[in-house]
Amino acid sequence: MPEAFWPNPARRGERLPARCGVVDLGSNSVRLVVFEGRGRNPQAIFNEKAVLGLGRGLQGSGRLNEEAIGTALTVMGRYGAIARAMRAEPLEVLATAAVRDASNGPEFVQALKARMPGVPIRVLSGEEEARFSADGLFMGFPGADGVLGDLGGGSLELVRVGGGRALRSASLPIGSIRLAERAGGDPVRARAVAEAELAGQPWLAEGQGRDLYLVGGAWRALARMHIAQTGYPLAIVHHYVLRREEARDLTGVVMSASRKALERMPGAPLKRLGDLPFAAVAMRRLLRATGAARVVFSASGLREGWYAALLEGTVRGTDPLLSASREMALNWGRDNGLPPALLDWTEPLFPDEAPADRVLREAACWVSDLGSHDHPEYRAEQGFLRVLRQQGIGLDHHARAFLGLVAALRYEAEPEAPFLAPARLLLDSATLRRAEVLGAAMRLAYTLCGGTPALLAGTRLARRNGRLVLGLSEGTGVFAGDSVLRRVETLAAALGLDAAVEVAGGAAA
Repeated sequence: MPEAFWPNPARRGERLPARCGVVDLGSNSVRLVVFEGRGRNPQAIFNEKAVLGLGRGLQGSGRLNEEAIGTALTVMGRYGAIARAMRAEPLEVLATAAVRDASNGPEFVQALKARMPGVPIRVLSGEEEARFSADGLFMGFPGADGVLGDLGGGSLELVRVGGGRALRSASLPIGSIRLAERAGGDPVRARAVAEAELAGQPWLAEGQGRDLYLVGGAWRALARMHIAQTGYPLAIVHHYVLRREEARDLTGVVMSASRKALERMPGAPLKRLGDLPFAAVAMRRLLRATGAARVVFSASGLREGWYAALLEGTVRGTDPLLSASREMALNWGRDNGLPPALLDWTEPLFPDEAPADRVLREAACWVSDLGSHDHPEYRAEQGFLRVLRQQGIGLDHHARAFLGLVAALRYEAEPEAPFLAPARLLLDSATLRRAEVLGAAMRLAYTLCGGTPALLAGTRLARRNGRLVLGLSEGTGVFAGDSVLRRVETLAAALGLDAAVEVAGGAAA
């Protein structure tokens, strides 16, 4: 079959794309992630976590948790075997605060090397950990401006980010486990401990009025709780946003709740219940120290920062939204030459378009044919859900809802269809209207050209004197049949215009 039709090598039975793997060995948990490909949006095809508590007791003993070491070595041996079986190359272990701070850390590293021969074991300094976290954040938020906080079990990495760079950083010994131990298990005492540590970093005040980007499992758990409690329509933590007062309310409730009360809260993770009050303390104190206006949760951090180092500079510099959209087109579309043609074809519909809106329109052109291989009865719903719930870090919640809605409307979904409810909740009325216009335009375009740029080239749109004019060139295989006329009228109505069709310079309708 032609390259444009089945672009994914795995779907043609050819050699699989390159894979790589990283093990994040933290104070509380260890996680193996295997990425496939070297694209701008990391595609995790394997992701497994084990909660070991390797750093529990470190504050008092200065040593790794002896009870967890044996289990950790077993789990790491399994991860090495999985990565080899999946042909992940390179594979690397990144050990963070617990291993670097423990007196028996070097001994543990030697045991790891024996269990995982040939696998590099890198014990990160606090500065290196902060840099990886920042690079991971930029993968999902290239324009990040504010303060990044990456909360682990043993340490909190802080980075001032702006202009696509890490401007300054610090590593503080107030990860959720260590903070709890330093405070004797008392959240009230933990506030003073966290506040004293943060006071030593006066540059945090540069976050005033900006965003506070939060990375780390305990903080993601708090976000999931808020999503569950508020009935938010999308259960995706990455790009989830809380206003300052919402974040203060959430942390206040969690800090003061008993364990039994936490157990009853929707979305509360049983394995992290003991850490949640201290994660909440760290968030609230950090919110206060930075003066941030919003909290933005990121699922991309240290592991994605490690992955980013493997990419070519030109790949890292591309727009994550457009990269994600192109990747969907490569996997699900029929002709990769059509989206750029659609971008030009729809240009007359949106005069005075803002740059950010143009990027969204370009992305919509790329995802416009992703239902081409689905059953006709379910193309609208499948297209919507495929965009809304796709894996990856390239789309924020607004973009997911907008692009999914355009894709659904391109396949003639009813605007009030129940499955479109998340889009109606996530988008404002002006954005909904824009999606309706773009969806109607896509439907008209595909009716005219059958998904091919060659036929689309024989058509054009123009706005003249209160009319939307569709121009057709004779002898190109397109004509103004009933379906075309109906869809021109639908698009014109969405724009508040009258409809007209011109064929070879003469008015036909």
